[in-house]
Amino acid sequence: MRLNPTIGILGLFAGALAGCASGGGATPESQKRAAVLLDGHSGAPVSREQIASTPCDAIIIGENHGHPLGLSTAAAIWSDILARSDKAALSMEFFERDEQSRLDEYLAGLTDEKAFRTRTGRTAGNYPPGHRDMIEAAKAAKRPVIAANAPRPQVRAAGKEGGYDRLRTLTPELQRLVRIPDELPTGRYRQDYEKVITEGGAAHGPPPKDEAERKQRLDNGFRSQSLWDWTMADSIATALGAGDKPVCHVVGRFHEDFRGGLVQALEKIRPGAKIVTVSCVDEWSDSLRDEDKDRADYVIYVGPSPKTSP
Repeated sequence: MRLNPTIGILGLFAGALAGCASGGGATPESQKRAAVLLDGHSGAPVSREQIASTPCDAIIIGENHGHPLGLSTAAAIWSDILARSDKAALSMEFFERDEQSRLDEYLAGLTDEKAFRTRTGRTAGNYPPGHRDMIEAAKAAKRPVIAANAPRPQVRAAGKEGGYDRLRTLTPELQRLVRIPDELPTGRYRQDYEKVITEGGAAHGPPPKDEAERKQRLDNGFRSQSLWDWTMADSIATALGAGDKPVCHVVGRFHEDFRGGLVQALEKIRPGAKIVTVSCVDEWSDSLRDEDKDRADYVIYVGPSPKTSP
């Protein structure tokens, strides 16, 4: 089962969390309703075009994996961005840095889609139509797609005791594939991480024998979470340094909600960058809910995620 990128790396250490989507069909209600787009601070209605034309260096779209309406809306925003800028670049959590050459070969026409899917392990579950639409739009516009994420072996290594020090002993080529965090975030992002792990119905291995072991597990997992965030942020910053603007980064929304770890890392790596955030919330509402105020610069209500098989 594909991990739900709404919570990102949490699933590697916490097991399969509730709400994991596999790209199933939309519910009848979601087929009837349109996405509700709102200013995430004032609650004022906005258009898709307003979001796409907001001046920025990077626009981070937080999604719920496999959500048909959420992903089609994100893809439409990306298409709108492409129509306004011939320097835009797409950046994706869902490809890891060691897959960049395979992406580039497909975008350049050196391989066909079947070979691209095979070489990158794309399936119906981890390559939903919305993601494909985004990549195909970039391909047609001859714009880059950035494999932004850290490879899974390095992410897992970061979650073990002394993990960052272990990564520093790797060969230069392997070190190039990750960005070790300069610091770990505190505050709401860390608190929300612990809440998801401890209260989200997740489990991994036997229960901790004491409070010290529980804390150690949380610390280990958060190091991996932060390696993921900082590597994605570094990928975005590198693209900005190459002149791509705006960089549209698509990611599970846990990473960016309330200017979470990914946004914090990008602000550290690229001080002064104008970062716009968008959160596709998997609920229905015609007005900004209290719990969603300041979740992102723009909040898009797309309805509950599709039901999936157990």
